[in-house]
Amino acid sequence: MADDPLIHDPDGGMPRLLEIMRRLRDPDTGCPWDIAQDFNTIAPYTIEEAYEVADAIARSDWAELEGELGDLLLQTVYHTQIGAEAGHFTFDTVVKNIADKMVARHPHVFGDENRDKSAEQQVVDWEKIKAAERAGKAQGGVLDGVALGLPALMRAVKLQKRAARVGFDWPDTSHVLDKIIEEAGELVAARDILSHAEIKDEMGDLLFVLANLARHLDVDPEEALRGTNDKFTRRFKGIEDALAARGKTPAQSDLNEMDALWEAEKVLEKARKFPE
Repeated sequence: MADDPLIHDPDGGMPRLLEIMRRLRDPDTGCPWDIAQDFNTIAPYTIEEAYEVADAIARSDWAELEGELGDLLLQTVYHTQIGAEAGHFTFDTVVKNIADKMVARHPHVFGDENRDKSAEQQVVDWEKIKAAERAGKAQGGVLDGVALGLPALMRAVKLQKRAARVGFDWPDTSHVLDKIIEEAGELVAARDILSHAEIKDEMGDLLFVLANLARHLDVDPEEALRGTNDKFTRRFKGIEDALAARGKTPAQSDLNEMDALWEAEKVLEKARKFPE
């Protein structure tokens, strides 16, 4: 085909990738799987690729990050091709919109505002600009525009921050801790007398307040939980290694033995972290 030279040109850059996607989605000659996709079916892959980018960064694997960033870029190209086919937008309009937004949100770089401000002040100014943008979109509510698809803990913090800006917030952590005790008590009480749906509701309340405590302590709860997940994975692997040295698997062990190995792994981990 006439466009094959571009598709096979290793230096074709962005036009090459856009043409590849257009060809994949061609209803007559494209890939049946790619043709069948829509915004909803591709969205989970977009989220997954974003997490894989974050994972490569966390592991400082720069070669892997290069590939993962390409995968994430492909998701943008995929969505823009679907949008172009439906007449909603194109790749060019998406690029124009984000470029316009970056210029508008950085008047101290691209405009006549004073650049002599701290990063903290820039965050405050950024939020004022975003609030004005929301007002322009008829998003008058304080919580309007907080994306539904965010991870739940992250969304909880964003909702709380928005509410805090208009004064709906506890003044210090003591009130948050009292609320945690209250919600934990309600969950314990709900355990034996309420339905599963009601128990789930109480669990959500407790997690929401825990996210609030993290916010007051200036801790990212998603990051904190990821760290604990990594720690659990690392320590459980230590249990598996110790059991393997005894010729056993976790399924052949019991809680007492594994708990003792867990405690031993904690001691070893502390010794590795703080050698004498």
